[in-house]
Amino acid sequence: MASRRSLIRRTTALAATAIAAVVLAACGSSDSSSSSKQSGQGMGAMSSASAPATASAAQGSHNAQDVLFAQGMVPHHRQAVVMADLAPSRAKSQQVKDLAAKIKQAQDPEITTMSGWLKAWGEKAPDAGMAGMGHSAMPGMDHSSMPGMMSDDDMGKLKDLSGDAFDKAFVQMMISHHQGAIEMAKTEQAKGAYGPAKTMAKSIVTSQSAEITEMNKILGNH
Repeated sequence: MASRRSLIRRTTALAATAIAAVVLAACGSSDSSSSSKQSGQGMGAMSSASAPATASAAQGSHNAQDVLFAQGMVPHHRQAVVMADLAPSRAKSQQVKDLAAKIKQAQDPEITTMSGWLKAWGEKAPDAGMAGMGHSAMPGMDHSSMPGMMSDDDMGKLKDLSGDAFDKAFVQMMISHHQGAIEMAKTEQAKGAYGPAKTMAKSIVTSQSAEITEMNKILGNH
């Protein structure tokens, strides 16, 4: 009898232990599921919270300097294009004609791009009707005071020249014009916030510095 009672007690104890194990396992699974669910919800919340920020970062924000850069560089580029358009009919040197064509090819698309930025930002773009002139193309903005910008007199004198005289004046004026653009671009690199504008500014510094070197060589041949 004692042996039988002992066996019953052991069987009962084992059963209790097995039940306890099942209950604990179920609780653990529930906790894990709940924790996983909460974790998933947390990740989802983080994901949805960061989505707008990521979209904003991808699009890129701009500041006042970016606006000034675009509003100033558009008429600056337009004047360079007006100067370049004079070369085919007035320049004697093929080097000068090729340089003028290269300047126009590089700066025309940049004018379009920067004008697009200004439109997207809800800012006023300079009036194309005043392209190349020293007058202000926008109320409150004096473009003739921008670095390297030619005056009406400068542009008038250049239009009256041809041959070697045009080549020399064109190169001298364009060197000053490029130096002004580089100064403006460096300011954008230092103070701007809009990624594409800073990238364009870097490109302007690189390309126009190389063109200044090329123009100094042309001057040396005159």
